Amino acid sequence: MLEIREKQKPHLGFQAPSHSWPQLEWAILRTLVYADLFDYPLILPEIHRYLIAVPAPLFEVNQSLRRSPWLADRIAERRGLWMLRGREHLSELRPQRAAAAARLWPHALRYGRILAAFPYVRMVAVTGALAVDNVEDGDDIDYLIVTATGRLWLCRAMVIGLVRWAARAGIALCPNYFLSERALALEDRNLFTAHELAQMIPIAGERIYWRMRALNAWTIRFLPNAGGPPWKIELTSASWRWITAGLEALGHTPLGAWLEAWEMRRKIRRFNARPGGETRFDPDHCQGHFNGHGQRTLAAFAERLRCYLE
Repeated sequence: MLEIREKQKPHLGFQAPSHSWPQLEWAILRTLVYADLFDYPLILPEIHRYLIAVPAPLFEVNQSLRRSPWLADRIAERRGLWMLRGREHLSELRPQRAAAAARLWPHALRYGRILAAFPYVRMVAVTGALAVDNVEDGDDIDYLIVTATGRLWLCRAMVIGLVRWAARAGIALCPNYFLSERALALEDRNLFTAHELAQMIPIAGERIYWRMRALNAWTIRFLPNAGGPPWKIELTSASWRWITAGLEALGHTPLGAWLEAWEMRRKIRRFNARPGGETRFDPDHCQGHFNGHGQRTLAAFAERLRCYLE
């Protein structure tokens, strides 16, 4: 598992091997290997932003890409896109996926702003493949949602109502990660989680977004050049926020507390009956990553790097 914790020695995936491979070039190769796991070639600013474990200015990354014989044997460039050698066909795939993302983003913004107006919602961010425009037609729209403390499960129940409504229009919303305001510091401190944080696009809740990034400053060890969101959406506050405030006040009653506890017990019992994955269900977390995508990605990354070392 590619992971760095406080008392662990960094895995070779995050530092140059003991033999004389150039550090910056090795970091560029690792970055392209990771992106290749998602069939995703990178442009120069993206290689710089997501450069693994090595802080470096953009001009140095550019020089290494264009002048390093060591890299020239291992990577290729097509139409301004960089990829592993032998994977040049990805230069055709990325524009197709970007076009699909352009069709999906209006729906992501529309429903994301509706979600932002729901009671107890404090932040909405687009995550996953859409955040980097790497989708195909019909893919899900992944959201991370931060809720008020003590009302995560009531909030989630209301959000699922919107998910079902959107499905009737053929739009697949996937709010698969809910956190309360007191759970913004993440415990899974690995490259996959760092990428998810660095790639996510906040639609609402800018203050919470920056607080979350500050509480997860450990991501700098993995992606030292990736501060802030990749690009910024103009955030607007809903004109009906006073209605939301009124509904929240109604929910902060003994009945609201009882409903929160009932919904939490009911859903946790159902979710815990499902096997495996990267899940966590408690008063401050509803993490429904049942397919173990993060750990599978890290394992594939480690295996790919091992092949390069051999």
